[in-house]
Amino acid sequence: MPRLGRTVLVAGLVASVLVAGAAAPASAAAATTDHTSAQERKRVDSVPTPKLGWYKCYDIAECATTRLPLDYDNPKGATTEIAVLRIKAKDQKHKIGSLFLNPGGPGGSGTGIAYAAPDFLSKSVVDRFDIVGFDPRGIAFSDNVKCFKSVKDQTAVLGQMNVAFPWGKAEEKKYVDAAKKFGKACSTTGKPLSGSMSTAEVVRDMEVLRRAVGDKKLNYLGFSYGTAIGQYYANMFPDRFRAIVVDGVLDPEHWVGTKKTANLEQDARLHSADGAYRALQEILKRCDKAGEKYCAFAAGNPVKNFDVIAQKLRAKPLVVSDENGSFTITYADFVGGILGDLYDVGAGDWVTQDAQYIWTLLNPASAKAKAVARAGLLKRIRDAKKKAARDFPYDNGFESFAGVDCTDALHPKDAGQWPALMAQADKRAPYFGRAWGWSTAQCARNTWTVRDEDAYTGPWNRKTASPVLIVGTKWDPATNYDDAVSASKRLPNSRLLSNTNWGHTSYGTSACATGAIDTYLLKLTLPAKGKVCEGEYQPFLVPLPTDPEGSATASTLSAPSVQAHRPPVSGPRVPSTLNGTR
Repeated sequence: MPRLGRTVLVAGLVASVLVAGAAAPASAAAATTDHTSAQERKRVDSVPTPKLGWYKCYDIAECATTRLPLDYDNPKGATTEIAVLRIKAKDQKHKIGSLFLNPGGPGGSGTGIAYAAPDFLSKSVVDRFDIVGFDPRGIAFSDNVKCFKSVKDQTAVLGQMNVAFPWGKAEEKKYVDAAKKFGKACSTTGKPLSGSMSTAEVVRDMEVLRRAVGDKKLNYLGFSYGTAIGQYYANMFPDRFRAIVVDGVLDPEHWVGTKKTANLEQDARLHSADGAYRALQEILKRCDKAGEKYCAFAAGNPVKNFDVIAQKLRAKPLVVSDENGSFTITYADFVGGILGDLYDVGAGDWVTQDAQYIWTLLNPASAKAKAVARAGLLKRIRDAKKKAARDFPYDNGFESFAGVDCTDALHPKDAGQWPALMAQADKRAPYFGRAWGWSTAQCARNTWTVRDEDAYTGPWNRKTASPVLIVGTKWDPATNYDDAVSASKRLPNSRLLSNTNWGHTSYGTSACATGAIDTYLLKLTLPAKGKVCEGEYQPFLVPLPTDPEGSATASTLSAPSVQAHRPPVSGPRVPSTLNGTR
């Protein structure tokens, strides 16, 4: 069991934010060389190997900082400070090397996930690898990107965007106006760091840090957006890694875009919203089939009733209150909260519990049922708000996300296009199209004008010296399983491992998936082609607890125990009353 002190500290760190087949021989590296990779090698090899001044920190770790070039084409020019954390292998005698981790985001803390590693990585991995995490440039304990001169200036703009997504013309106009100001602030005040945060720069930093920790080849495990980092590295330095595992996969071509897809909003390429909608529909259908004994939301037609909730909240927000205060739940809050539920391995239980609470408050069958639902929902909201506070008042979380995404990817020209684009997105992926699509409005090309001339835009099909293990989750609400499939087809020397777990990413959800990832990292043995792991936790298989009168109730649900061993990947960037972020 994790110690309380560590758990709280890990939360703070991360928030400053988830059978045989032999590896190819190293001699295959000759087939990977070309002009682009040669250019990348020249860039990073011109930087002297940093000497990391490690010092003991947080009881079990070592910390260091180093300065790396802001622009690798000018290695003796301006620099930016990068924070690094390491937990040394327990079995130093049989150590394989270092294992670099990244939790995703963009904006997630690499030092945070490395510090959390003993709580979620298998003992065999922690024994044999030094676990290393670094905070990507602009993020967490590295030099921070800062798009505003003060918290007051920041709040004046980002306070207008503090919704899961805008609903209605008035909110949309306010959001678009703020998004334009946000993008322009990062393109001016935020420079030069805001134009030097592309994933390619992070990968170059990681390549230099690989040398700094003394490894001949990179070992890497990345989750969510961290899968982009892994795939960028594989294509930019195809002969310099021993093992790369990417779990919860973004197809990098969909992330960046192409000339043909440049005018699409990013999620029209990534289809995260489609993955969330697919997961929600499957949950509601399974709930209906399981019945009221097993699912809290099974009375009537769950698919239809969910839409009725949405329609009612679109028309009028729900106010929930008791003697300790009140909360307003808008339609956007409801969708954002459900999306947060879908990130959890117990997604089926949480989605149907929260939906039933709100259904009961909108359509109370009795005063008692209403009181029980109100108490349960208020507890959920207040529990979600019990999160570690930041040490410093300037929170650059949204700027961290934007600094990477807006610099990496192609986005539509004008933020004023977003209302129409989002209406289309919701038709494509009901409920979640807006939730995913609005988060990039500040990236519009005539708003976010700062550029990284050295951002990497492909190719994504390099023949690598060692294989890449690509892990996709069929019900992932953030990184659509289809992207794992397309990314595996795009990268020649890769292997796809599929998993039927719920939530975002696969590691820790089953002995099958975790074991396959561990085996590749430790022994370089890939899972069999076509391997599908079954998620150990599936919803609606155990009867709901009952109240004293014998009626089934969702009020005492708790997260499945498997959740305690999951990596702390970054959650959805959709502020919502229901998930405690608004």
